[in-house]
Amino acid sequence: ELFGAERGAFTGADQARAGRFEEAAGGTLFLDEVGELPLALQSKLLRVLEERVVRRLGGSRDVPVDVRLVAATNRDRTRETEEGGFRQDLYFRLAVVVVNVPPLRERPDDVPLLARHFAARLAERHGVPVPSLTDDALAALSAHAWPGNVRELRNVLERSVVVRGGAPIRAADLGLAPATAPLDRAHREREALLAALRRTGGKREEAAKLLGISVRTLYYRLRQWGIG
Repeated sequence: ELFGAERGAFTGADQARAGRFEEAAGGTLFLDEVGELPLALQSKLLRVLEERVVRRLGGSRDVPVDVRLVAATNRDRTRETEEGGFRQDLYFRLAVVVVNVPPLRERPDDVPLLARHFAARLAERHGVPVPSLTDDALAALSAHAWPGNVRELRNVLERSVVVRGGAPIRAADLGLAPATAPLDRAHREREALLAALRRTGGKREEAAKLLGISVRTLYYRLRQWGIG
C-alpha cells in the first residue's frame, strides 16, 4: 500500500498500482502509528527518506518521490529504540521536529470541540442529521478518562450518532461505563498537573508552560493539593 505494486506482483494484481508515496507526490503523507511498522518495512521507509525514491512491489526501477512526511506514534520512542523495536536511524530521520500531544484526559477542555466535530462528520457519513450534544453529554465526555484516546472518543460518538439517528445525544446514550462517571474539575486539574510534572521530570517551570498556566498558579495549586 505504501510503495505500490506492479502488475502480476501478487495474486489478483491485474494492473499496476501506485503506492501512497507516489499518490502524495508534492504534498504531505501522514503515517499514523508508525511505531507499529515491522522492522522490514522500517528499512524500506528509511530508504525512501534517504534516497527519495520508491520501488514498487515486483518492480525493477526506482520512482522519484518528493513528499513531506508526518508520522505519529503513542509508543515510548526512547524505549522502543533501546529495545530494538524501532530503528534508531529511522527515528532520527523522522524526529526532525517533534510535537508531543498530551493524551485526551489531560486536555478535557478540548473534548467538546472534538465531540461536535466528530458528530458532524459521522452524521454526514451515515446520512443522518447532525445531532446536538446535551450539556450532560458534554460533561460526561469531558470527565471520561479516555484510555483509548481520540479513537475511543470517535467510536463513542459514531455509535451514538447511528443509534440516535439525528436526535440530540444525551449522556445516557454514550454508553460510558459507570466507573467513568464525571469527575469534579479540581480532580481533573490535579491529575493533569501530576501528569505534566511526570512528563517534565518534575521541572515546575516546564510543567506550567505545558499546562498553559503561570508558574505562580502552579505553585499555588501544589500547595492547595499538598503536593511536595
